[in-house]
Amino acid sequence: MIGTIIGAIIVGAIIGALGRLILPGKQNISLVMTILIGIVANVVVTFVVRQLGYSNSSGIAWIPLILGAIVAALIIVLYGRMTSKSV
Repeated sequence: MIGTIIGAIIVGAIIGALGRLILPGKQNISLVMTILIGIVANVVVTFVVRQLGYSNSSGIAWIPLILGAIVAALIIVLYGRMTSKSV
């Protein structure tokens, strides 16, 4: 159980960081929020690709990783727009 949680945090950090790298410019978002967005993106993408029949028996699951980074970038954009203080 604890290994799963630690793994989710590590993968979330990677996916969140990749999502931020995809976006141009600077994002005003904390490291903790980046990790949380990465975890959410990873969970959503993993659920969807497994429902579509994707199975990875060995190695790195590249499809969920790439799609997770894209979804994380979209969530970061949405989060930035929701928390923007511009008038």
